[in-house]
This record gives sequence, C-alpha cells and structure tokens, in this order.
Amino acid sequence: MKALMISRDSLLHAEIAAQGSARMPAVQLVASRNGLRDAVERQLPESPELVIFDASDVEPGEADLVERLGKTYPSASFMLLTREPQQDLLIRAMRAGMREVLQLPLVHKAFHESMDRIEVAAGVSQMRDGKVLAFISCKGGSGATFLSTNFGYALAALADKKVLLIDLHGQFGDATLYVSDQKPAMTLSDICGQISRMDGSFLDSCLVHVASNFGVLAAADDPNHLVDMKPEHMDAILRVARQHYDYIVLDVGRQIDAISLRALDQADAIYPVLQLALPDIRDGRRLLDIFRSLGYPSERTRLIVNRYEKGGKLRLMDLEQALGAEVMHTVPNDYMSATDSVNQGIPVLQLSRSSAVARSLADLVELVTARRVSESKGLFDRLFGRTDND
Repeated sequence: MKALMISRDSLLHAEIAAQGSARMPAVQLVASRNGLRDAVERQLPESPELVIFDASDVEPGEADLVERLGKTYPSASFMLLTREPQQDLLIRAMRAGMREVLQLPLVHKAFHESMDRIEVAAGVSQMRDGKVLAFISCKGGSGATFLSTNFGYALAALADKKVLLIDLHGQFGDATLYVSDQKPAMTLSDICGQISRMDGSFLDSCLVHVASNFGVLAAADDPNHLVDMKPEHMDAILRVARQHYDYIVLDVGRQIDAISLRALDQADAIYPVLQLALPDIRDGRRLLDIFRSLGYPSERTRLIVNRYEKGGKLRLMDLEQALGAEVMHTVPNDYMSATDSVNQGIPVLQLSRSSAVARSLADLVELVTARRVSESKGLFDRLFGRTDND
C-alpha cells in the first residue's frame, strides 16, 4: 500500500516506515510532507492509497486545512496521529472521512490493528474466520506429526488456502524438519514472551515459510522456557491466527497439558491419529474417554488410521467397535515415500506426488474442505502430472 506521510518528526517517520515495511503487503512511504499546509499546497501527481497524518503540530489557524486534505485525496484512507486530542480537529477529521485515530507515542500493536482495518475496508486484504484443526497422537510413533505437517502443505497447495501450522509439542518439537530445512528464527515460547506484540504481521514474521501460503510456528526449543507459556497466550495467538489464516493446523503431540488443552478447547475438529494395533487402540480409548469427560461433542472427534494395510487380523470394524467411534480416513502404509520425505525435509506431495500417501492426503483435503480439490484443476493436474491426453 503506497502512503503519504505528513509529519515534521523524522523519528516518527522512520518508526512508521519500519513498521510499515514489516507488513505483508508492505506499507511504502512513497512521499512525505513537512506539515499540513505543505501537504495541501504540494499535491502529489498520483493519489496515495493511504495518508498518515501527524496532527501533533497543527496550528490553530490550520484546522480548516484538514477538510481540504480530505478533498485533495478523496480515494485515500487516512490515519490520524496525535499526542493530545483536540476536539475541533477531531470533528473536522471525521467530516473529512478520517476514521483511524491513534495516540502518540505510537503503540505498534495499535498501528497494525488499525492497518488491518484499513486494508479490509480498502479491499487490499480480508479478515478471515479460520478453522482450527488439531492432530493428536493416540500413541507415540503413530505418525501425527508427519500427517499434520504434510496435510497442512497439501491444504495450502491443493485447496489454495492460507494455512498456519503450530507445533505444540512441549519439548523436542520438530515439525519444521518434516517440511523444511530452514532454522526457525522464533518459536512458540518466544512469541509468548512478547505476547503484547501479537498481531498478524508479528505472527507472520515468526514463521518458517514453507510456501507462500503455508507457514510453521516452531515449538519451544528449550524446555526451561515452557514456564513462560500460559493458556491465555494460546487464546491470543489463535484469535489473531483465525483472522489471518483459512486453517490453523495444530500438531498437539501426545501429552495433554494446560497449553494444549486450551488449544483443543478451541479446535473446530480434533483428529486422533493411531495405527491398527492393540496398544494404539488401548491408548486411543483412553484419549477418547478424556475428550468425553471434557464434554467435547463426538462429532468433533474424527479418527484417522495411519499406515493402514488391508487384510490384517485387526479390521477397521474391530477398532470402531472398541472405541465407539467411526474412522474418518485411512492413510496407507507407504513406508518408502514417507521415509524419504521425512529424511529430506520435503513435503511428500512435493517429493513423491504420485505416491499412495500423497493421494491419501489429497483425499483428506477433499474431506476437510468438503469440495473436490480437482476443482482447482490447473494446480491439481500440475502436482500430479496429468495432461488432457492422459
């Protein structure tokens, strides 16, 4: 978004420029004016999309220029900055169409929240109402991290959704390693330590960006930092994430603590992951009993059987009877494709797009989004190597 900055304060100009450049899309200060009269008398040849107006030094005789400024750039959005609210100035600003008023010194969180509203009103971006999907292991080694990370990538690639994955493992979380070789600059515990900064742009800056529309928030890499994380921090993170992402995928791990429990409370759907084996069924029953005791509706819990092979002694029917729940989806035992993906840190859909596990992930995307991913025919066909002649 191209912006005109009106201020005599060079430090404030630099601060706005730094905060604006951190946004996605960035706010670019393409021009500046040294005060209100200078802005009115030296009109830009091309109207800016945003006018950031520092009213701190407006002289009493210049108040009428505020309305002239609004008429000079009628299509622009306005942000008014002031140290001491002046009633006459604010009334004139409202008449001129200026709805965003911020107090100085600048509070960065308030600036970004104001920019979010401006961008939505201008049609530059839209506030989302994202769904939270939680993947949780019934037993260690069930493959929940592999499925959650690769499903997040598939959801972004096949359904063209903006997806965030949050690694909630209490310690030794390694979700990023499944889909990227990038080292996280920030982790979940780092965000919790700076929770007052939480907004869309700050959250985005803390992610490992696997793709343009898929990012991963890494787990705390130091168990000693876990004491800094509180359940209310998860509330703040998910509230902002819902506004900026279509889907938030949670890799919960196996341990249920205060943080993961708060996240599960807010999940729109919970996907317990297990294998077709007696130890998994036993632990799966315990987990479902916990969910029932917490009052989670049964329709919110959707079982996924990983590494499934037909013809075994245990059948899906046996599992469903033992757990009192239906299996939503099965993922085939495609050991080589899954192992190659994990060892290289590349999503299986990208590395082995025609493999059985990649196909299964595509089917899961269809189930979750309630639409055929093949409706996005161009991307789907490119990923799976199809042509009209096939």
